[in-house]
Amino acid sequence: MKKIGLAIHGGAGTIERTNMTPEREHEFRAGLEGALTTGYEILKRGGSSLDATEAAVRTLEDDPHFNAGKGSVFTSAGTNEMDAAIMDGKTLAAGAVASLKHIKSPIDLARLVMEKSGHVMMDSEGAEAFAKENGIELVDQKYFFTQDRWDALQKIKAAEKSRTSGVGKAFLITDQDRHGTVGAVALDQDGNLAAATSTGGTTNKRPGRVGDTPVIGAGTYANNATCAVSATGDG
Repeated sequence: MKKIGLAIHGGAGTIERTNMTPEREHEFRAGLEGALTTGYEILKRGGSSLDATEAAVRTLEDDPHFNAGKGSVFTSAGTNEMDAAIMDGKTLAAGAVASLKHIKSPIDLARLVMEKSGHVMMDSEGAEAFAKENGIELVDQKYFFTQDRWDALQKIKAAEKSRTSGVGKAFLITDQDRHGTVGAVALDQDGNLAAATSTGGTTNKRPGRVGDTPVIGAGTYANNATCAVSATGDG
């Protein structure tokens, strides 16, 4: 079998050991292993790097432990807004979406934008209308609610209120509370690279804020001549 490869990430950020029980660590690892298995099986069967990265990222989007899709963090308005991008290293075609509120799997819409829209990036209502026209699943905002993410927003707001009132920093706000991203890069049997990235952004961000994830060449990039990259951190 020709060389194939897949690498994924569940997002940068410090997860304090005091907050990571053995059960919770097992859940995180299981989510990552599931995404790896999903993507790698596609490559083993001769599937494309695009299919593998999309499937791996979609698996992470469906897992509430990660800041993308189901597990997306909350904006300052208490809503969820998601960004995603995918790029084909063979053709250099790319698709990106931003400020999505109702798309269950943003990475699927990013690929649809790449292949069928005639554009590279679409956002908010226009992107969601395009999704609806093409059979992409839309969900109510309540689908994205997770208690951990909501609690993180309240903790940050309480800390901001304390600082404003001069009381001082009342809570420790970790990187994990604020941000995170998921992503995948792959090499298929035909030697083609691909990259895919998806995120809920940063906790307490202003509605409409767009980070580096959907910016091709910044948060996501693939080129057969060089490399495939899916970035995470503060964009």
